[in-house]
Amino acid sequence: MTPPLPHGLRFAFGTLSVLPVRVERWDRDAARGGMLCAPLVGVVLGGGAAAVGLVLLFLGAGPLLAAVAAAAVPAVLTRGLHLDGLADTADGLGSGKPAEDALRIMKQSDIGPFGVITLLFVLLAQVAALTRLYDDSWTRGALATVVAAVTARLALTLAARTGVPPARPEGLGAAVAGVVPARVAAGVALAVTVVAAAAGALLGTDDAVRTAVAVLAALGCCELLLRHCVRRFGGVTGDVFGGLAETAATTALVVLSLG
Repeated sequence: MTPPLPHGLRFAFGTLSVLPVRVERWDRDAARGGMLCAPLVGVVLGGGAAAVGLVLLFLGAGPLLAAVAAAAVPAVLTRGLHLDGLADTADGLGSGKPAEDALRIMKQSDIGPFGVITLLFVLLAQVAALTRLYDDSWTRGALATVVAAVTARLALTLAARTGVPPARPEGLGAAVAGVVPARVAAGVALAVTVVAAAAGALLGTDDAVRTAVAVLAALGCCELLLRHCVRRFGGVTGDVFGGLAETAATTALVVLSLG
């Protein structure tokens, strides 16, 4: 029998990226492993984004273009999955309609005004923060790119913890809702925060503290959004997971750009 970890890795990379990884199992065990491995997807996508940004920076493109590339690469490598989820979640929340109607709005293929406005400001915030970081130093820009991508996927691990119900009986949200034991999710969050702080410490004590605060602030904002979505929709959906990921990435980048 194939060990469960490879199935978890397949689930994580197969559902959270466009990398050619075939998901062979969709059961709860595979989903649990996938959500636990989600931060590893962030390492790969964030590393790729940082690499592209650094190449452009070293070629003389300037911090702004490097920032645009660093923000665009994760979107490309996920086919805009999380950005689409963010827009749909914004439309659902902004509609002010009951849960059933809001979920129907979120499932539509078009993007409404709330989604467009949210996407605009989120992408502007990401690019502005990354521009500030890459302008300061290429090391801070690269670190922030990776940390934001990892934190975005860590938010998914926490959102998939036990006690968080699905809003629909089908879809990705239903497949991963409640699959990760709450204590295990908290342990993963602590481990990622410590590793991120250690990476920041390579640039100095202030960067270590700032990086840890960025991760914790991002998770705090996501927790508020998660609870609001559960109250409004009755649970989580794949769109909500996407909205959480983009919220985490943006919050982390903004905090990292301060100071």
